[in-house]
Amino acid sequence: MALTLTPNFNEVGKTYFNAYSPGDDFYELLINTHRDLSDEQSEQVNARLILILANHIGDIATLRDALQLAREGV
Repeated sequence: MALTLTPNFNEVGKTYFNAYSPGDDFYELLINTHRDLSDEQSEQVNARLILILANHIGDIATLRDALQLAREGV
């Protein structure tokens, strides 16, 4: 499975007037998820989120590509 690197956020049944709006919605959800958490708690949420989404993706080759891409430039 090739990685999708272009904006790909959407919500079924929701109409957006701007192409960036679904990404903004996700960003707001992400920020609210971390609101009022300590740095340690935020790190735990991030780790759990990575594992949940990795399990959902399931394909090791895709995960390998994503991990390599995420590490580039760090």
